[in-house]
Amino acid sequence: MISLGCAKNLVDAEIMLGSLLKDGIEITNDDARADVVIVNTCSFIDSAQEESVDTILESAAVRDANQRGQGLVVSGCLSQRFRDELPKLFPEVDAFMGIDQVTQVADIVRQALARRVAKLGDVGTAKSKDRKQSIAARLVELDQGRSPEQDEKSEAVRGTGKFGKTKAVVTPSASPAKAPHLDITARPTYIPDYATPRFRLTPRHFAYVKIAEGCNHPCSFCIIPRMRGTHRSRPQSDIVAEAKALLADGVKELNLISQDSTYYGLDLRANHSRAISSPEKFSAATKSLAADATTICTLLRELNSLPGNFWIRLLYTHPAHWTDELIQTLAECPKVARYVDIPLQHIHENMLERMRRETSRQYIEELIQRIRAGVPGIALRTTFIVGFPGETEACFNSLLDFIRAAKFERLGIFAYSQEAATRAGAMTGQLTEPLKQHRRALAMAAQHGVAVAVAEAFMGRTLQVLVEGAASAKQLQAANVSSWEHGLMRETETRSAPLLTRNYLVARSAADAPDIDGRVYVRGKLPIGEFAHVKIVGHTDYDLIGAPA
Repeated sequence: MISLGCAKNLVDAEIMLGSLLKDGIEITNDDARADVVIVNTCSFIDSAQEESVDTILESAAVRDANQRGQGLVVSGCLSQRFRDELPKLFPEVDAFMGIDQVTQVADIVRQALARRVAKLGDVGTAKSKDRKQSIAARLVELDQGRSPEQDEKSEAVRGTGKFGKTKAVVTPSASPAKAPHLDITARPTYIPDYATPRFRLTPRHFAYVKIAEGCNHPCSFCIIPRMRGTHRSRPQSDIVAEAKALLADGVKELNLISQDSTYYGLDLRANHSRAISSPEKFSAATKSLAADATTICTLLRELNSLPGNFWIRLLYTHPAHWTDELIQTLAECPKVARYVDIPLQHIHENMLERMRRETSRQYIEELIQRIRAGVPGIALRTTFIVGFPGETEACFNSLLDFIRAAKFERLGIFAYSQEAATRAGAMTGQLTEPLKQHRRALAMAAQHGVAVAVAEAFMGRTLQVLVEGAASAKQLQAANVSSWEHGLMRETETRSAPLLTRNYLVARSAADAPDIDGRVYVRGKLPIGEFAHVKIVGHTDYDLIGAPA
């Protein structure tokens, strides 16, 4: 399996692998030996979509060169987003599957292999370079022909017999035996559960726990609700059962993930309405909940009560859905890491309105003050989008001023990606790519000074860290980084840290989420996969250097 994209997609891959193993199918790291290859795709922004197309075509080319009888399955967000057209665009693929079908993967794999055998006499496909350009262009055309209103209207079938029905699509020119198997529901309804087998792909000491699926937010730039469906929470007891099993297996860090973790549980209330995106409506909805209602606060408190020494990390919170109770919960739960991921996207009023973020600048500034006052020592991580349609120089400068003033401990910058079939994609005032990249560089430069000051503030302090393992030469070389975000590879600068030369361990503090934040490099011997205390003796631009305390 080749899994692309975010941690939420990674959990889907783990569930698929677990289901395959349960059904007696062997997993191999050698693609030359595999009877079937699964590409679990991402389609969040255009660059992720291009990577997915590249990987599909490359997998097909490797198959044609080495093992023509190998089946090829495409799963994940690209299948979900373009379910009607992909069989025509990728005739070399033997099966397509959607979000709802992750537990049915074993049957789909067998059908893919059977279809591949039936197609063995077909001629080879076109060269990958030409195919990539034509497919990418066609995917853009498909989205340009679909309006955001169409997608929002499709939600009207929720609760009716038409909702969630599987759509079977085959290429017109293919015989039934050779046509790719396609099993994708129009609007996903699947929610992970503890009973589903899972084969973890993360190191033993940390795991991602998906607490909900889908999203209800109306953000004008985002395609996720269309691909993943509306927000649906897992039962709290089911999540706790999974957490207990993970802790018993040696996990030291539970990373809670969903599209909007602060919305967790709100969809479980009786006769719930999804139209509560704004802070005012969300606050009113939480205040009307029954005393025993499930919320992110009840989940955090129950997880915190579990025995053992471990971290609970809360990722992907929406600023509009913070409450005083959540702040109090973080302060009162010692196992919850003093770290919050809270994507703000912008600070200028015009941009927030155009992005449909349901928050104002005053609300955001007051929320940051409330969180920092209520949870002393907390590390705030956020992301911003620069180059959004209509972003004037004045709007951008207000963002730069805010970055310097707010002093976020962790911050990432996205250059806006124009996505067709979103409201923002059709807006006037689109900026050029060079201007977007220029503004991203300026924003990261503004944060650079903040990050260095944050790192300097740790000098001489003793921190609890979770030891990941021996630092590789590549990690040491990349100790000075210019950006990090969304699980992307960290970019290296031309200079490297002179202190980081050899024999270092790599660890993370409570302020560092896996893959996306900084690291603590430790010279000395410490147990791998365990907590330890280190004294900070140096730093690079974004990382700390420590010694065993």
